[in-house]
Amino acid sequence: MRLAEAAADSGPAEDFGSAPAEDFGLDAFLARAETRLSHGPPGPGVPLSNPRGDHDLQPEGFAIAPATPHRPAAVLVPVIDRPDGMTLLFTRRAAHLRDHSGQVAFPGGKVDPEDTTPIDTALREAWEEIGLESDAVRPIGYLDPYLSGTGFLVMPVVGLVARDPVLRPNPAEVAAVFEVPLAFLMDPARHLVRSAEWKGRTRYFYAIPFAEHLIWGVTAGIVHNLQERLYP
Repeated sequence: MRLAEAAADSGPAEDFGSAPAEDFGLDAFLARAETRLSHGPPGPGVPLSNPRGDHDLQPEGFAIAPATPHRPAAVLVPVIDRPDGMTLLFTRRAAHLRDHSGQVAFPGGKVDPEDTTPIDTALREAWEEIGLESDAVRPIGYLDPYLSGTGFLVMPVVGLVARDPVLRPNPAEVAAVFEVPLAFLMDPARHLVRSAEWKGRTRYFYAIPFAEHLIWGVTAGIVHNLQERLYP
C-alpha cells in the first residue's frame, strides 16, 4: 500500500486543542472511562455484524468489508499517567517483518487457543512484544471491535499502565517504543483522512502525524474510536 500525502506537519508539540488541561489528568480520564467504555467484550453468540473499521471511510461502506469468518485478535491500548499528563504508548514494528513492517501499532495480535478473554490476548502480546508485565497493567474497558482490511476482528483493551513500567522490547518484533500525549491524540483536528491505492482501489483511512511518526490505518482508527468515546 502506497500512502498519499503521508507526511504532514504535526504542529507545535504544546498545542493540544481547546480542551482544558485538567480533562487529561488521571482522575478525569478514569471518570470518563468508567461511563463511556464497555466493561466487557461482546459475549458468546453476539453477532458482530457491523463492527468499526476502515470501511467506515469508504464510499461503498460495509459492502467492501472483508467477508466472514473474521479472525479474532486483540490489542492493548496502553495509557500511562505522566506528571505532565496522560500518554498513550505505541510500538514501531521491526523493519524485517513480513506484515506491516515499520508501521506504528499497539501491542497485540491474534487470539491463541489458550486465551480465554481479549484481555488475556492483549496482555500476553504486550509481554511478548515489549516485555510489559501483566501485573503492571490495570484493564479498564473495551473500545468497539475494529475490523481490519485483512479480515482481523480486533478487540481493543484500554489498560492503565504503571507510571514507570519496565519495558524490554523484543527486537524480533519491535524496533522502537514511544509515547504520545493523550491531549494531542484526543484533538479531532489531528485525525486526518488519507488515501492509498490498494488492490486496484483507492482506500481511505485515518492518519495522525506526530513528530517523526505517522500513526495510521487500524491503529489510528482505534485512536479515533477512543476520541469518539471519551472526548466527543
